[in-house]
Amino acid sequence: MIDLQLVRDDPERVRASQRARREDEGVVDVLRELDERRRAAEHRASELRAAQKELGRRVAKAADKAPLLAEASALAAEVRVAASAEEEARSELRALHLQVPNVVAEGVPPGGEDDYAVLGEYGPPPRLAADGPYRDHLELGEALGAIDVARGAKVSGARFAFLTGWGARLELALVNAAMDQALGAGFVPVVPPVLVQPQTMEGTGYLGAHADEVYRLADDELYLVGTSEVPLAAFHAGEILDDLPRSYAGFSSCFRREAGSYGKDTRGIIRVHQFDKVEMFVFTTPEDAPAQHERLLAEQRRFLDALELPHRVIDVAAGDLGTSAARKFDCEAWLPSQGRWMEVTSTSNCTDYQARRLGIRHRGGSGTVPVATLNGTLCAVGRTIVALLEHHQRRDGSVAVPAALRPYLGGVEALEPVTRSPAPGGGNGGGGAGGAAGGAGAESSRAASKG
Repeated sequence: MIDLQLVRDDPERVRASQRARREDEGVVDVLRELDERRRAAEHRASELRAAQKELGRRVAKAADKAPLLAEASALAAEVRVAASAEEEARSELRALHLQVPNVVAEGVPPGGEDDYAVLGEYGPPPRLAADGPYRDHLELGEALGAIDVARGAKVSGARFAFLTGWGARLELALVNAAMDQALGAGFVPVVPPVLVQPQTMEGTGYLGAHADEVYRLADDELYLVGTSEVPLAAFHAGEILDDLPRSYAGFSSCFRREAGSYGKDTRGIIRVHQFDKVEMFVFTTPEDAPAQHERLLAEQRRFLDALELPHRVIDVAAGDLGTSAARKFDCEAWLPSQGRWMEVTSTSNCTDYQARRLGIRHRGGSGTVPVATLNGTLCAVGRTIVALLEHHQRRDGSVAVPAALRPYLGGVEALEPVTRSPAPGGGNGGGGAGGAAGGAGAESSRAASKG
């Protein structure tokens, strides 16, 4: 949550942030009113409690206690009323306070999803439609025995898939490559839980406006995380951290309902309900947060460069930041089959917004103050596989393996198409247990020896 002192001292900055996000700026005035009401209620309750204590001392010393006891009874009733008003004021303030998004950082483009600023394009030149036609990742993945959406739908429904043979090996290779890079850059590897309590989800800002994206287990009052940012952020909840920065790299499965995405990226594995990620997370001081944000972006770009993927970096507009982020950079890879950019990683500076909710502090010059939290996906496995297949495809249907990834795939330089079993109901969508096993055996023998 945002700092209420900022709302008191510089309300126009918060209003400007709301305007940039295309949110209601009137909420700032309501927040100020509720804050004043809460402080007045706390002051009134505090005065009455002090009076009650003083009266208690007088009663203890009085010879004739009866008149004072009657006064104490009346004062106790006033204290109860004041305490109720205090609790009500606090509750109303907190309810609104939790809904107000983070204050955007200076320089963030105003506007919505399409108002981003392109900061640069990197890597090899994108393969353009004029050079095609190009097969999309699903056609390539099926031919390689790597992706099976037909059986994913049969088993789990729409927006699920099996990764088989080379698909499964690519997943493990990418995760290990990403973890090795993170470890070399000073991140502590973590495998976090993926079921979290409501206060954890709320503390990271993923309830409220984002609640329709979250899977909830009502009988257990637990939530499936959509990113390991959630458990990593809460890792130090309620703690005071003396040694900063602290850097973690979490690997987990992630789950998103994809509510509101009807009709978007329905083909293949670009937008699915379950996927895996390696997520970087940093706790640091607010002053160091911008530098750490650049560090996370540099690690993301280094990973994409190692995979020899053309990509660009955008400065996400205020209205597309989400609740917790004050600034966000996205890395987008080029999809030659569609002639467009696709988000593959994102990194956010959440300043002290999450730490205030989660009670994570550090010792500053004037006592303990909230830390800053930052997150950044190093490898969203599914989307990275999509980009790898499409960009590194060759005319004969094989897919070249970038040099940096070859040690994690037994040294092979290219993936060759394999024979697969029919998909459920006929056709070539398959690769079940028998097909995957046969494909995996054929892959090593058929892997090309040339790049």
